[in-house]
Formats: sequence, C-alpha cells, structure tokens
Amino acid sequence: MADTKTAGPEGTGSTIEALSLVPKAEAQQSMKDFKSDQEVRWCPGCGDYAVLAAVQSFMPQLGLAKENIVFVSGIGCSSRFPYYMNTYGMHSIHGRAPAIATGLASSRRDLSVWVVTGDGDALSIGGNHLIHALRRNVNLKILLFNNRIYGLTKGQYSPTSEVGKITKSTPMGSLDAPFNPVSLAIGAEASFVARTVDSDRKHLTSVLREAAEHPGTALVEIYQNCNIFNDGAFEVLKDKQQAEEAVIRLEHGQPIRFGADSSKGVVRDAVTGDLKVVAVTPETEGDILVHDAHSTSPTTAFALSRLADPDTLHHTPIGVFRDVERPVYDTLMADQLDSAIEQNGKGDLAALLAGGDTWTVVG
Repeated sequence: MADTKTAGPEGTGSTIEALSLVPKAEAQQSMKDFKSDQEVRWCPGCGDYAVLAAVQSFMPQLGLAKENIVFVSGIGCSSRFPYYMNTYGMHSIHGRAPAIATGLASSRRDLSVWVVTGDGDALSIGGNHLIHALRRNVNLKILLFNNRIYGLTKGQYSPTSEVGKITKSTPMGSLDAPFNPVSLAIGAEASFVARTVDSDRKHLTSVLREAAEHPGTALVEIYQNCNIFNDGAFEVLKDKQQAEEAVIRLEHGQPIRFGADSSKGVVRDAVTGDLKVVAVTPETEGDILVHDAHSTSPTTAFALSRLADPDTLHHTPIGVFRDVERPVYDTLMADQLDSAIEQNGKGDLAALLAGGDTWTVVG
C-alpha cells in the first residue's frame, strides 16, 4: 500500500512505521480468507451486512497477515462483528472496547487493532473510554456504527437519537439533545475523523483505506440503517434524488460544492464566522471554502461537522473531516520504556514481588 504521508516530528510515528511493525501476509489473500465459519446473525436487511462485506473485501488490500489483525468490540448488534471476521478478536465489555484495545495496541505493536462499536456502546456507557482513546491518539481504528437507536435491546432511544424521538423508553418523545459523534471526536482532538454511509460501498471502502493508513486513532462514523427499530433514519442521504441536494462530499484540496451541477457551496459567514450554504454565483464562487483535512487547527473541521441538522440531515458532510499527524501514544510509550531500560536495565518482576519492602495497612 502506498504511503500517503510523510514522517512527522520525532516520536510521532509515520504511516510507514505504523504499518511496518505488523507482519505482512506470506501469500495473497482474498475476501474469502477473512470470512469466518460463523453464521451471521443480524436481522435480514440490517446495514451491518453491508459494512461487514466492505471490511472483509477491504482487508486483503492491507496485505497484512490476518493472524496479526484484531477486532475488539463492546456490546450491541454491531459488536457481534468479531465473530464474523477470520482474524483474532474479542467481544468484550459494554463500552470498554477502546480501553481493552488500548492495552492491546500499546503492548503489541505488531498488531493491527480495530474497534467496532455502536452509538449506544460508544457514546453512553463507553463515552469516557472513547474520548480518552482519541485524546491519547492510540494506534486504533474505531468504526462507530450509528443507527440512532438501541437495536439489541429492542428499540430504546440512544445518545444520537433526535429530540422528540418516540421509542419504548421515551413514549412521549426524547428530551435529550443528541451527540454529534464527529463533533465529539474533533473536540477530543482526534487526529483522524471521518463519516460515511453503510450503503455507499465505494465511499465506505475509500474512507476505511485512509483510516488504515493513518498513524494513531482513526474514528469513522458509519451511518447504519436499523430496518427493524429505526428504518429509514438516513433515507435522505441514500435516495439518489434527495442525496444530490443533501450530501456534501468532502475531498481534501477541493472546493466544498454539492447539489445538481455543484450549484451549492459552503462559505464562511463574514459576520459570525460560522459556515453556511449558499448558491454558487459569480459573486460567491471565490468565497467557496477549499477543504483542508490536514489543517492543524480543528476549527473548520468542527464547523463542517455542525452543518448537518440532526432532524432533517439536510446538508450532511461525509468523507474525511480531519487527518493530521500528532504523537502516537504507542510510539511514545515504547520510547519511554526503551529509555528506562537503557538507564536502569531490565526490571525483575519476580524480585519485585518477593522483595523485602512491606506495607502495614492500619484500619
């Protein structure tokens, strides 16, 4: 796989370093090599099937030995994912997948570690673990399936459900303001943040490829349809006619334009500094923003994430919002351990446990 980034400052770890530690596959692999022998048990028509197929077909492109790829999940429909990948994996604890994956990625840098989670698993009980993984910039790839509902427990509202959402747990409508996962990730200083849609195979695969190439934590929000408990939640982004006017496709280095004949564009309001959508005319064309995913400041990426209205999804950006290099936790920790060994020699765990130092606990 071609390297698309240059090495950052000392200690940050480059794309080449991030991938070169993971052993390469000895023979060419195919999608079939990444399919497990387990029966896939999601509801017929669930968007998870599309994501699974995209990941299984994408994995061979990495050229990595499947024995050195790990999928860690929490609890929820999406968290059945590790069963269906013919790699190592763990169906772990509710909300704790980022914490478990952090320990694994930090101690085994020869592994490619992926986290699969849902909007409930990641943003409710797991919210704290998620933001700290993003803050630390651990070398993880986090796939956040967002269907705006609790599917496994049969249709309660989730942290991304819109205000007024009527569910079994909110019969009069939800009062909670929803999280915007992309905004949350950018606010936590994530170094790679993207959004894609389950049914757009080409776009999903391209985003996964960029996430895999990124050194550090990459968070990919995937809009995923739950056809049983929240069917059609993202229909405006999937219907061809509506999507042309609603979906803003972000491409680094390209003007942010969309709509029929690219007739609409995104500009910065001269008074408020916020971003807004305008009709492209000779007067406004020069003001159309050019997307810079590599900007060190997260300000514009955050502003782009706020364009999507949580109720109508009108003007929803998809693609890579932010892709910057900053120090990778695993690399920094390894450097620190090497320095400690160089200065003090290797520690002796048995001697520590059998040492003479004692403590008296006074009740």
